[in-house]
Amino acid sequence: MAILSDYTEGENQSQAKKPIEEEEEIKENESNNSSSSNEPKKEEENNNKKKLQPNQFNGLDMENYTWGQTLQDVTINVSVPLGTKSTFLAVDIKNNSIKLGLKNQPPIVEGELLEPVKADECFWSLEDQKQVTILMTKRSGSDWWKSLFKNGPEIDTQKAEPEPSRLSELDLETRSAVEKMMFDQKQKQKGLPTSEEIQNQDQIKKIMEENPEIAKHFANSPANANGKGGLSNVRMMSSGGGMMR
Repeated sequence: MAILSDYTEGENQSQAKKPIEEEEEIKENESNNSSSSNEPKKEEENNNKKKLQPNQFNGLDMENYTWGQTLQDVTINVSVPLGTKSTFLAVDIKNNSIKLGLKNQPPIVEGELLEPVKADECFWSLEDQKQVTILMTKRSGSDWWKSLFKNGPEIDTQKAEPEPSRLSELDLETRSAVEKMMFDQKQKQKGLPTSEEIQNQDQIKKIMEENPEIAKHFANSPANANGKGGLSNVRMMSSGGGMMR
C-alpha cells in the first residue's frame, strides 16, 4: 500500500508539473517571437535617425553647395569666388555624373549621381559672378532622391514636400532665371549669342548711334575692310567700364 501510495503521489506531481512547464515554454516562445518581430521596427527607426531633415527645397545644404529637387528636376547652387566669369569655369554634366569647378583647380563639386539625368536637357548659368546654378532633368521623374550623390548624406524622403515644377507655376524671379538659363543653353548649342551678348550688342549699337566718330572709326578700320570688323567683333567688358575688340 505504501508503494502504491508513493507511486500515485509521484505520478500526480509529474502530471502537475507538465502543464506548468508547457505554459512557461509557450510564454518563452511568444517572447522570442515578439522580440524578433520588433527587430525590423528597431532597425527602421535607427535608419530613420541617420537620415537628415530636408531643406525647404527637398535637398540639403552642404559646405560648398546646396541642392534641392522636385519630382522632375534637381537644382544645384554652387558658390564661386566673387568676380568669376563663365570662361573661368569648367562644367561637365553627364547622364550619371557631374563635375564643376574653376579651370586648372580641384573641382568644387564632383560625384556620381544617385540616379541618371537627361544630360541634353541640363543647363547651367553664372549668377552675379558669384554663384553657379545647375538645373538637371531627372530621367525618371516620379521619385524623390534620397541623396544627390551615391553614398552621400541622405534625407528623409518621407518629409519631402511636392512643389510646382512647371514654369507657369514658378514665381516670376525663378521663372525668369530658368527661362534665361534654357535660352542661353540653346543659343550656345546653335552657335548664336547668349542673352548677355545680345544685351552687350544692343549697348554697343546705342553707343555707336550716340557717338558717330566711334562708329566711323570702326567702319573705316582695316579689320572691318577685311570683313572681320563691325559690331560682331566688339564686345562690352563685363565690368561695364568700356569696350574691347
